[in-house]
Amino acid sequence: MEDKRDDLVRDYGTVLRESSILVVISGILFGFLLNMTVTAPDNFGTVNMVALLVAVFSITVAISLFVMPVIYHHMQYPYTDIEKFKLRSHRFIIFGMVPAGITLYLGLAIALSSLLGEFAFIPAAFPFVIVYVLFRMRK
Repeated sequence: MEDKRDDLVRDYGTVLRESSILVVISGILFGFLLNMTVTAPDNFGTVNMVALLVAVFSITVAISLFVMPVIYHHMQYPYTDIEKFKLRSHRFIIFGMVPAGITLYLGLAIALSSLLGEFAFIPAAFPFVIVYVLFRMRK
């Protein structure tokens, strides 16, 4: 019985640590983006400001989804069905990856716009296309 409990605690810990890491990284990104909205230069441009605001909202949604496994854990504690917990936590994290990816894309596009102007939104997609291709090629 003790071995099963140790596995349960280990599984909980793994999911919650993954969630915590994603929340911290996303929170740092949120801080940078929020700072940019407050200190944006006058010549920042309307397109960049809209992209920046969408990125801030997007990372806010991502953080909210990444923190859900921790909230879910505390609401359901003590919890005995680890498979149900892992499945729900996995969904929260996967759904959080979409707005986090949007934020990364927009952040890269904003950074490239100082060199390429509004054309920057096209080359900003290249890293994501490369990652997608490599993901599809995995064995």
